[in-house]
Amino acid sequence: MINAKSNAYEIAYDSSMNDRENFWAEAAKSVTWIKSWDKVLDETHKPFYRWFPGGLLNTCYNAVDRHVEAGRGEQTAIIYDSPVTNTVRKISYAQLQEQVSKVAGALTGLGVVKGDRVIVYMPMIPEALVSMLACARIGAIHSVVFGGFAANELATRINDATPKAIIAASCGIEGAKVIAYKPLLDHAIAMSDHKPDHCLIFQREQSVAELLEPRDVEWQKAVPAAHPQGCVPVGANDPLYILYTSGTTGQPKGVVRDNGGHAVALSWTMSAIYDVKPGEVYWAASDVGWVVGHSYIVYAPLLVGCTTVVYEGKPVGTPDAGAFWRVISDHKVSILFTAPTAFRAIKREDSEGKLLAKYDLSSLRTLFLAGERSDPDTVHWAEDKLKVPVIDHWWQTETGWAIAANCMGLHQYPVKAGSPTKPVPGWGVEVLDEVHEPCPPGKVGSLVARLPLPPGTLTTLWNADQRCFDSYYAEYPHFYKTADAGMIDEDGYIHVMARTDDIINVAGHRLSTGAMEEILSSHPDVAECAVFGVADQLKGQLPLGLVCLKAGVTKSDEQVAAECVALVRDMIGPVAAFKHCAVIKRLPKTRSGKILRGTMRKIADLEEFKMPATIDDPAILEEIAEALKKIGYGK
Repeated sequence: MINAKSNAYEIAYDSSMNDRENFWAEAAKSVTWIKSWDKVLDETHKPFYRWFPGGLLNTCYNAVDRHVEAGRGEQTAIIYDSPVTNTVRKISYAQLQEQVSKVAGALTGLGVVKGDRVIVYMPMIPEALVSMLACARIGAIHSVVFGGFAANELATRINDATPKAIIAASCGIEGAKVIAYKPLLDHAIAMSDHKPDHCLIFQREQSVAELLEPRDVEWQKAVPAAHPQGCVPVGANDPLYILYTSGTTGQPKGVVRDNGGHAVALSWTMSAIYDVKPGEVYWAASDVGWVVGHSYIVYAPLLVGCTTVVYEGKPVGTPDAGAFWRVISDHKVSILFTAPTAFRAIKREDSEGKLLAKYDLSSLRTLFLAGERSDPDTVHWAEDKLKVPVIDHWWQTETGWAIAANCMGLHQYPVKAGSPTKPVPGWGVEVLDEVHEPCPPGKVGSLVARLPLPPGTLTTLWNADQRCFDSYYAEYPHFYKTADAGMIDEDGYIHVMARTDDIINVAGHRLSTGAMEEILSSHPDVAECAVFGVADQLKGQLPLGLVCLKAGVTKSDEQVAAECVALVRDMIGPVAAFKHCAVIKRLPKTRSGKILRGTMRKIADLEEFKMPATIDDPAILEEIAEALKKIGYGK
């Protein structure tokens, strides 16, 4: 029978929806298995589906060893490019195998075994990737914590993951500023109820850390002396890693990723979505602390035998807005994947693209953007300057890879700026209204994905199955709740419009306003507060705080606001981008006590809004508008 579908995308999508087990079984052939699975999909414990149960494999073997065994050991696996240290270093697959096996041996020597957790607290250096792969090699579960997070954020994750060991660098470098990590690590451990047995510290010459023996062990001594460790077989459903994402309660959620489905899905995406081939240079300009770094700096490029770029720098300022063009030119990058924020920063510094003329960008085939909505202005600017397709795609920490994309390896659709195009094969995306009925084309509702989710997505939250169910499955039976609002147009294109909860997206980093409110509430002069996201041309969104003071406070409003800003930046870190706070007399609420954050955001963003029918005092909105005006928002 002739398939009526007209292109490779439609054929793949139809197969992934109507014959999903055979579709993913075929995709799984790209992975080397120690033992094949008992079945493709286990539906015994809905909505907690499991892919490839019974299968045995090792993710590190698939990402490193098998390429060496296939005779490609001399190919470059990692290009480390660090303008902040003026360093460029290339690591072959054979060298990577040696380094990873030695670090795995060092961890084994410190008592780490299969199933133990290891927190990785490192900047963008090759040793971060080596650490993650070393954990995967021995079946330990890594949990990477972004180096920009402050001590209390790290402590929260230590308590939740209860790591046997922590791997950290002595410092990170932000532009021209050296940030010592070791004092933050020491403070976090002191704050934590759980204490790791050991910390493996990679000493960087920019700031050599003082070690606390015998807990602390120096990488440069322990790793060379370690016995190389081989790959340990793990189950397809055994956890590969825990990655914490902001929770609406302020308590981070530990997204759990498995080994089997993860390897299968990511391998498939490299050809289907990104149209990249083994041996090509693939650059995800992100950080290993975020899901993009996990999926597309570390695992996906190495699983398929690409060369991945580890860039320790910024899109501007290291040294200028031509930094990305220099990396592409120097290393012959084929595919660039970054956040729209990076391009907004470059556009702001070099709006005419004059720096482009200094570099040869002929190797670049496609630019992919994700992490937040790609605004049409930025997409068009990038298209005009780079003369390559600019592809927006939509995904989340929980999903691990794209929900919607223009799948360049299957079929290239016309780009609609502001839309991530169509659902990726495996994703049954729908739009539901308030009563959970499907929305017609063009009508905005809640974006959801039909269960089961494809391989490589979250399996649960760490030690929190019920929270996982409540967060993602309870509201819409048979669906995964993305917590994004949007619509699907007449052409089947998805348009992601906004978050439906209080997670805001700051330069591609999902941050919880609830967590910021908890911090503001801890200020001794603050009685009540609200934090919400406001539109920002560069970062997409920025958090804005409003606080009500306790009676009898003698400080000026400006002093309290400044202290609140400093408090959030100290507790969460600069990544929060929390810069604006105002003191107000009272917060607008419904009669039931719910704070009208959405209404305040619309006032700040100069959007039209309907007066909430349940507001307890409409006059308060005028007071809010005046307070916002004083700090540069609203009319």
